[in-house]
Amino acid sequence: MEENLIKRLESAITRLESLSLGSQSRDIDLDAPTDPSIIAFDEFVTEFVGKLSAAAAKIGGQVKDVTDVLTEAFSVQKDLLIQIKQTKKPDMVGLGEFLKPLNEKLMKAISMTEGRRSDFFNHIKAVAESLTALAWIAYVGKDCGMSMPIAHVEESWQAAEFYNNKVLVEYRNKDANHVEWARALKELYVPGLRNFVKSHYPLGPVWSTTGSAVSAPPKAAPKPGAPAPPPPPPASLFTSESSQPSSSRPKEGMAAVFQEIGSKPVTAGLRKVTDDMKTKNRADRAGFVSAGEKEVRASVPSVSKVAPPKFELQMGRKWVVENQIGKKDLLIDQCDSKQTVYIFGCKDSVLQIKGKVNNITVDKCTKMGVVFTDVVAACEIVNCNSVEVQCQGTAPTISVDNSAGCQLYLSKDSLEASITTAKSSEINVLVPASGPDNDLVEHALPQQYIHSFKDGQFVTTPVSHSGG
Repeated sequence: MEENLIKRLESAITRLESLSLGSQSRDIDLDAPTDPSIIAFDEFVTEFVGKLSAAAAKIGGQVKDVTDVLTEAFSVQKDLLIQIKQTKKPDMVGLGEFLKPLNEKLMKAISMTEGRRSDFFNHIKAVAESLTALAWIAYVGKDCGMSMPIAHVEESWQAAEFYNNKVLVEYRNKDANHVEWARALKELYVPGLRNFVKSHYPLGPVWSTTGSAVSAPPKAAPKPGAPAPPPPPPASLFTSESSQPSSSRPKEGMAAVFQEIGSKPVTAGLRKVTDDMKTKNRADRAGFVSAGEKEVRASVPSVSKVAPPKFELQMGRKWVVENQIGKKDLLIDQCDSKQTVYIFGCKDSVLQIKGKVNNITVDKCTKMGVVFTDVVAACEIVNCNSVEVQCQGTAPTISVDNSAGCQLYLSKDSLEASITTAKSSEINVLVPASGPDNDLVEHALPQQYIHSFKDGQFVTTPVSHSGG
């Protein structure tokens, strides 16, 4: 009787222990998803990312593709926030490995901006620039080399807003779906992500003190006879130098060269120059170049890869003018307000556009002249050198980005145009004078500014140069 009772008690205790261990493991798995900050993140993603995805679905194509990458990036960030609550704070190398999945999504978006410029380049670029805001999760303290989480989100969006505004300007009176998408993208970060970080992670993520540790994967030993591994890739957004002091690290590059030079006598390794070695006494030296040598040099042609020129209307909507060199009589005279003009890689040429078009883009051109009548959206000048653009009718917006030497000629009807410049120099605008002779008056747009702190805020004024 007693033996049976003891066996029953032991089996009951064993069952209770197994149930207790099972409930603990379930508590660990369910702890993070029920955390208030994770629940708030889910609600934030459902509202703002869902709104952006719905707008992208109406547009389709590359806009939907890059929006899907953004959705994946926010999903990865949720997984990382859950893991942080179960992981010890890593060192900088471990942090880079921990954030690798998020960095891969960022690099995927950046890769979509490379190659030939797409019709939706501004959409893709806005998303790629904005995804750097998700790096707020990498903030581990004031000495980590980045702004605090809230400030980092705002600064990242400011970089992306330049391209987002281009989308708004281009499609304001053209396609409401693109305008809806651009506004949803802005709301996703400001106020969406900014307010979420402000409410739950104002000082950065809180790592676990008892969880598992994160470390970089061990380096595999090279096999005998195998070639040396390639050098490590360039540093990504989330990696940084180790905390090892500079004094204990061996010097590399030019520092090592100067160290080696300084450790030897100044004249060590120098050879004595005799009289017959001096230039003035050498018999093989002459003060002229022979004609035969000239002919040999001239006979070697310079090889340059130039893509074939293009001048065509694609799908009835986009005029493409590419790689035109020395053509002074290019003309587009059959166009309408729904068509765009894209000018790429032209040099020492002139293009005249007769009629009204929707948008004009001049990209990577040198010594190029463009004369147009009317543009509905904007005229954009990007990555150009020494170009001249003349508007004979109206143009609501003219933007100059990353260009040097740009002459803009405006007519009386286009004096109300909004001119936007970024990373550009030597921009001059010529407008008709108010007198009866209609002479042009040149105005130089400033490229240097003075920022003064007055009355609690910065006041920006252009630098004025005077000859007095």
